[in-house]
Amino acid sequence: RRRKREPEERAHAGLFLSCQAPIEIPGVSNTDFMRMSYNAKRKAKGEPELDPLEFYSYLMPKLRQLNMDPSFLGRNVNEGFSGGEKKRNEILQLAVLEAEMALLDEIDSGLDVDALRDVAAAVNGLKRPNAGLLMITHYKRLLDLIEPDIIHIVQDGKVIKTGDKSLSSILEDEGFTAFQKA
Repeated sequence: RRRKREPEERAHAGLFLSCQAPIEIPGVSNTDFMRMSYNAKRKAKGEPELDPLEFYSYLMPKLRQLNMDPSFLGRNVNEGFSGGEKKRNEILQLAVLEAEMALLDEIDSGLDVDALRDVAAAVNGLKRPNAGLLMITHYKRLLDLIEPDIIHIVQDGKVIKTGDKSLSSILEDEGFTAFQKA
C-alpha cells in the first residue's frame, strides 16, 4: 500500500497546483514567497539554497519571459490583485518552480480577453518536453490559445469521451448530449 504524501512532498517532487481562486497571503511578499518555495524544493533535493541576490538573478529572467511588471515582486501574495494579476502570479510561480506536472484549474476563470491572451502566452512559453500540463476549463476559448494534445470530456466526475481538440468544438456547439450513449 502506498502512503499518502504530504502536500510539500508532492511539491518537492515537482507537482504544481494553480487554484481557480488563489488565496491572498497578507504580509508575505511575492519575492519572499517564491524564494522560500524555491529554496524548500532545492533543499529537499539536497541542493544549496539561493540567497536573496542569487534568487533575484534567477527570478528576473522569468519575470521578463512572462512580460510581468517587476512591481509584482514587492506586493503581498495576491493581496488586492485583480483576477488577471492573480492568474499571472500563479503562472510566475509555475515558471519559478519549474514543475514536472502542473495542474491548472480554470486559469481562464474571470479573465478578460487581454488577460486570457497574456496568461495563455505565458503558459505556452513554459511548455517543455518531459513536463506534464493538465488544464481544467469550461470554455473552448482557452483551448484556442493553448493547443492541447488530448482532451477528456468529464461529466459528473467521469471521463465520458477522450479525443483531440475537435471535441471542444462539438461540446461547445452541441453540449454534453453529443457524447451521450444512444
